[in-house]
Amino acid sequence: MRKVQGVPVTPQDDFNEITQLITAARQRAVQAVNTSLIELYWQVGRTISRKIAQAEWGDGVVTQLAAHLARVQPGLRGFTRSNLFRMKQFYEAYHADEKVSPLVRQLPWTQNLIILNQSKSPEEREFYLRLAIKEKWSKRALERQIKSALFERTVLNPVKVSPLLSQTHPDALSVFKDSYLVEFLDLPEGHAEADLHQGLLLRLKDFLIELGRDFCFVGSEYPLQVGGRDFALDLLFFHRGLNCLVGIELKVGRFEPEYLGKLSFYLEALDRDVKKPHEKPAIGVLLCASKDDEVVEYALSRSLSPALIAEYQTQLPEKALLQAKLHEFYLQNAPDEEADDVES
Repeated sequence: MRKVQGVPVTPQDDFNEITQLITAARQRAVQAVNTSLIELYWQVGRTISRKIAQAEWGDGVVTQLAAHLARVQPGLRGFTRSNLFRMKQFYEAYHADEKVSPLVRQLPWTQNLIILNQSKSPEEREFYLRLAIKEKWSKRALERQIKSALFERTVLNPVKVSPLLSQTHPDALSVFKDSYLVEFLDLPEGHAEADLHQGLLLRLKDFLIELGRDFCFVGSEYPLQVGGRDFALDLLFFHRGLNCLVGIELKVGRFEPEYLGKLSFYLEALDRDVKKPHEKPAIGVLLCASKDDEVVEYALSRSLSPALIAEYQTQLPEKALLQAKLHEFYLQNAPDEEADDVES
């Protein structure tokens, strides 16, 4: 049997290596095709936009163009009148923004259309473009995040973390959320902690999507032994980007300050007995049914542990209400002349 650095290498290992090469090549090919397709739609949209802007074409010419393409290339799909106008809208939405326009080429056309049609501002579009690329959201996952008003929730309720967490993991603010949606669990109002815990395990794939792409599941009721006593952490994950363990404690009631003490104890045990030498200190998340933001601020301000407090929500929020709150938020924080423009 062939060996590499003293380790036996089987034919199956070679097969797996070739399989990975093929998979990687296919992914590059798909991405290349997608980039070319988006570039084509961009150029078509640019041509239509400029022709109409310069009064060379009217809207009726686009109808004629769609009929012409259907006649000369009968197998061509996706160039109907409505799609041609979508390409025009696509180009006009992004062409002036050099920072954002390269992002659209990294997403499939379907995801681009979802973001374009369901976002109300350039800031919201950029927010979902970047996250969709980072998280590699499917069409269904992207629609769920937009329906859940993730943009509005992120702006209105930024995640609240301890000072130590900001110091040891500066990127954590872009990883964690102030609230997590678990509507897919179908939990009743009076659910127990065991119901929440078991539900998350049964729908672990959905929970991982909600947490974020770099989270990897390590264990449930993860055993920690300290001083001859046995303890159990509700859920343990590892975050590849932050290079650290993430311990999650579940609470089906309101956040109470004393919960932080137990979480800090678990983090100390993880760092001493579980963390590997190359990893950064563990992060703790208290996932509660509700919380008072002022109580959270007081509790975290003196905390010596890298921790954060977040809510879990069992139902999708009312997006229209959050949009109204966001509009009010922008009015309150805009300079006077900008506020006048917004109101008008």
